[in-house]
Amino acid sequence: MKIGIANDHHGVEVKNKIMNYLHEKGIECVNFGTNDNNSVDYVEYAVKLCTAVNEKQVDLGILICGTGIGMSIAANKIKGIRCGKVTTPREAALTKEHNMANVISLSEYTENVEEIVDAFINTKNSTEERHIRRIEEISELEG
Repeated sequence: MKIGIANDHHGVEVKNKIMNYLHEKGIECVNFGTNDNNSVDYVEYAVKLCTAVNEKQVDLGILICGTGIGMSIAANKIKGIRCGKVTTPREAALTKEHNMANVISLSEYTENVEEIVDAFINTKNSTEERHIRRIEEISELEG
């Protein structure tokens, strides 16, 4: 498994924490984010990560910005991306299982990031007809 991570200037510390955690677990990470605290536009980094997800350069993506909301909004504008802004391991698991999210977005203030990342990575997409039908309905909105 290969995980892509992108962040703006607010997410450097959380990104580094997640990357170190995943490396310790033997999971490969690709850094699409900025590496310092100089102000940048988060949209650019969301696009880089989501493009890599769509092109199968990475299996899943994690976005980090000040609130996680801006990155999530930007990501969900990209066809083929389903991104949930999550704050708990349960939300991470459910957005992956029920919504088949291929990206999650986190705030720089997110607690329990290791548990959230584990829940996202380890949860399988639902095979229930109702979840599949809903994802197809969402995909139709993309045009």
